[in-house]
Amino acid sequence: MRKLIVQQWVTVDNIVAEEDGGLSFVSGEPFDDEVTDNPFQNEMMAFIGSVDTVILGANTYGQFKGYWPYAEEQGEYGRKVNGLTKFVASSTLDDAPWGDFPAATVTRDPAATIRELKGQSGGDIVLWGSLTLMRSLVEAGLVDEVRMLVCPASRGEGTHLFSDRRDLKLVEATGFENGLALVRYEIEK
Repeated sequence: MRKLIVQQWVTVDNIVAEEDGGLSFVSGEPFDDEVTDNPFQNEMMAFIGSVDTVILGANTYGQFKGYWPYAEEQGEYGRKVNGLTKFVASSTLDDAPWGDFPAATVTRDPAATIRELKGQSGGDIVLWGSLTLMRSLVEAGLVDEVRMLVCPASRGEGTHLFSDRRDLKLVEATGFENGLALVRYEIEK
């Protein structure tokens, strides 16, 4: 069965968005098409190769559609992102274009869409950003894993990843030379 994996950039104090909604703490380097021995980039490429579908909330979609379809500096990683089957959870959008790439499908019932997708064959499903959507899918028991890309920064104030109490089971914790850490958790159901 396919998994729904949430991937979020966070600070060491568990902030996913600054008070103004910004993400100035996000660090990482663009991908290119050269062979790399960069363990962080290799991990990110392996992950993007394991998923074939992305679901986004309407606000995150609004941010992504202006960048990813045109992000040539992201090389193969960007091409893989643009090649994913895309869904946008929205009660107001009628369509969700993605530059010259196939448009995203708008879903009014993201929980039902995820249940249906999980029952199909294919790669895993990723959810990026989209905190309101993420929290509703966690509550519905549909999120299998949370991948936190922990940035070497703290903000003190801002929006936390979880707004309630959660028990998580550690799957993996890996540090990288660029100061980032990948921490993967299963959500206890």
